Amino acid sequence: MDHLQRLRTFVAVAECGGFARGARLREISAPAATRAVATLERHLGALLLQRTTRSLRLTEQGEAFLADCRRILAELDAAEAAVTGARHEPQGTLAITAPALFGSRHMAPLLFEFLDQHPQLQARAMFTNRLVHLIDEGFDVALRIANLPDSGLTAVPVGRMRAVVVASPAYLKRHGTPREPADLKHHRAIGFTIEGQDRTGWAFARGRAAAPPQERLVVNANDVKVAAAVAGHGLARALAYQVTDEVRDGRLRVVLQAHEPPPVPVHLVYPAGRVAAAKVREFVHFAAERLRGLPVLQGRGLEAPRAGRRAAPG
Repeated sequence: MDHLQRLRTFVAVAECGGFARGARLREISAPAATRAVATLERHLGALLLQRTTRSLRLTEQGEAFLADCRRILAELDAAEAAVTGARHEPQGTLAITAPALFGSRHMAPLLFEFLDQHPQLQARAMFTNRLVHLIDEGFDVALRIANLPDSGLTAVPVGRMRAVVVASPAYLKRHGTPREPADLKHHRAIGFTIEGQDRTGWAFARGRAAAPPQERLVVNANDVKVAAAVAGHGLARALAYQVTDEVRDGRLRVVLQAHEPPPVPVHLVYPAGRVAAAKVREFVHFAAERLRGLPVLQGRGLEAPRAGRRAAPG
């Protein structure tokens, strides 16, 4: 096995979390994968993987080396694709990432359809609320719901997302409907946190700050946050796509509409620089067209229930 194949084997073992699974991905035996990584470590004079009888984890040097290997191998694959024709025909493995709930509701169906259209293609998807570093973590495309900083990524706009405050009809009946941000101090709320990040304040239009409500419950999953709001545990901040069904069927109501902050831009992003491989170019074109057709990305989709339709209990 040459040095390049050892690098690929190391990446496979690290990403799969084990020699046996990494070997299957590389279509070699587990002993061959073990020898390849051991030879690589001897060549480097550094321990890349910490082995125990039950687990395998990257050392600090291994983490840094994995990021470099991913970047180098991605560049090499792109260079080969430009010569062999893969730049013109989607093939290989497409790796995408998106926020957890948006990914499961909207990106996954797009990916399924895209794979049906390209049976020679494989895919890897990670839907998570943390920010994924595309190059270091080996991803081709990400959907980002945020104001994007300057970066080395190409960004394709697909729409804008409202940020709303919602509550169940039962909660509003018991505690009243807030009319101004200042009213929040009299209300309960469901807080939301992402691991490694501080909770943000309740921001509104024109930079208006508000005394925060009492967050009696704090969760780290958007579906749990929405379920808590439906159950009447308080107000919740949400992006429009997270509560579309609940608002449409009357289980939640949008409040403080006149004070909403500006909608948040939504983009598909991918590493810039070298001409994108066909799998990236084709998926971005396909997904952007579909996403631009989603009402929730065009400021619609949170229409109140029709008159006479009964709201579900909150």
